[in-house]
Amino acid sequence: MPTQHHDILIIGAGLSGIGAACHFSRNCPTKSIAILERRQAIGGTWDLFRYPGIRSDSDMFTFGYSFKPWVESRVLADGPSIKQYMTDTAKEYGVDKKIHYGRQVINSNFSTKTGLWTVEAKDEASGESEKFTANFLMVCTGYYNYDKGYRPTFPNEKAFKGDIIHPQFWPENLDYSGKRVVIIGSGATAITLLPTMTDKAAHVTMLQRSPTYIMSVPAIDPVARALQKVLPEKAVYRLNRIRNIGLQRMLFQASRKRPAAVKRLLLGMVKKQLAGSGIDMRHFTPSYQPWDQRLCVVPNGDLFKVLREGKASIATDHIEKFTTNGILLKSGEEIPADIIITATGLDVQMTGGMNLKVDNKSAAAKTRLTYKGVLVEGIPNAAMVFGYTNASWTLKADLASEYVCRLINHMDEKGYRTVEVHDHDNLVTEDTVLGSLSSGYIQRAADSLPRQGSKAPFRVVQDYLRDVPLMRFTPIDDGYLQFDGKPARAPSGLSRVTAPLKAAFGRG
Repeated sequence: MPTQHHDILIIGAGLSGIGAACHFSRNCPTKSIAILERRQAIGGTWDLFRYPGIRSDSDMFTFGYSFKPWVESRVLADGPSIKQYMTDTAKEYGVDKKIHYGRQVINSNFSTKTGLWTVEAKDEASGESEKFTANFLMVCTGYYNYDKGYRPTFPNEKAFKGDIIHPQFWPENLDYSGKRVVIIGSGATAITLLPTMTDKAAHVTMLQRSPTYIMSVPAIDPVARALQKVLPEKAVYRLNRIRNIGLQRMLFQASRKRPAAVKRLLLGMVKKQLAGSGIDMRHFTPSYQPWDQRLCVVPNGDLFKVLREGKASIATDHIEKFTTNGILLKSGEEIPADIIITATGLDVQMTGGMNLKVDNKSAAAKTRLTYKGVLVEGIPNAAMVFGYTNASWTLKADLASEYVCRLINHMDEKGYRTVEVHDHDNLVTEDTVLGSLSSGYIQRAADSLPRQGSKAPFRVVQDYLRDVPLMRFTPIDDGYLQFDGKPARAPSGLSRVTAPLKAAFGRG
């Protein structure tokens, strides 16, 4: 089996993988890189999901890359536009030519003797195996299974005569014209599908067990549009990015400090959208506090508009069973349906399903601490990218890639071959790298996700403004990293106090 060697091997050509490759091309230009991607196109999530109306649930000024301006004034972009943005970015930085498509990564093993990763991949078109070696491994596969979604089994499913569809595997030519559609779920996918499908469907019903907080945002950012008339693209992007980071952070922190006040604010905005419609507010009043689960956003209140017009409706109840012509609820009501869409969430999977090993021994991440949310304890020369759960994924993905670039350049400067993280203080907790949100997909995956520690740098703070100094400016050799197998120096009390202060002033 022929072997290809690269300095850096990236797994995944989605948002994180393309971003990482571009960061390496910008900050580590002498390094050879390759990207292994199982699909036949750039895009990841934005190539996989094809359901009607798919769009971002974060504003594009923070969802875009830090180095590549999003030049439109749309706040939430559709899936094809996001995929095109990623494709254009890859071409601009020449990383599109470094992608090996159709490669499913099976095994990855790090040898402490050679200081190299050996990655075994299968060419799914030919069925042949390939080998790649690399000095550093960057895992950018996200955290969910592309082969299947989370799909509970409902009582009496086989009795239903219509189509049952999961959004992750949307039929290319599905005709829902004149059909009665029921969407099971209340997350971002469900609230996107509901207004979009009313263009052709006879009626669309969103069936939820419990409500979600929903906030309307402008489809077009008026401030961005005005600034674009007088300022250069990069300046507009940076200004709007800074503003939106601040607004996101302010809303999240307010939700934590004054949840009752934020709840009143969010529900008040919904009441205003539904004024005069007679729609019961219980369908929009969650039992949890704001940001205990991810907040959903809709452009120009499109969901509320179709509800007011009677094109769609919401039912809040539990499913008793499927029937021949629809769904029977615990309340005794039956919702008629020709098509049922199970927008029930993701099946969480780490590292794209590949087996991670160190010296041929399993190195599953689920029992290990994450360092700065990027490196994983006891796994040398490797990084995993996890974005934010309370803000745009890309904000953290960008910082993670910038940090890895700093780390690799530091190793080159000092002549180091390997790096490994060590926790001197036994800081491990039961919290996962995805934080404390109570969303179903996070809770279901708690036993498979990497852990986080009780304090920095092993604590994942989900806060961009706190992460910026931590990732960009604090010293690389902070006492937690072991280089070339030599014992890491214990972090001094002084450095623990002064490093954040130095970082705040932009000095490492």
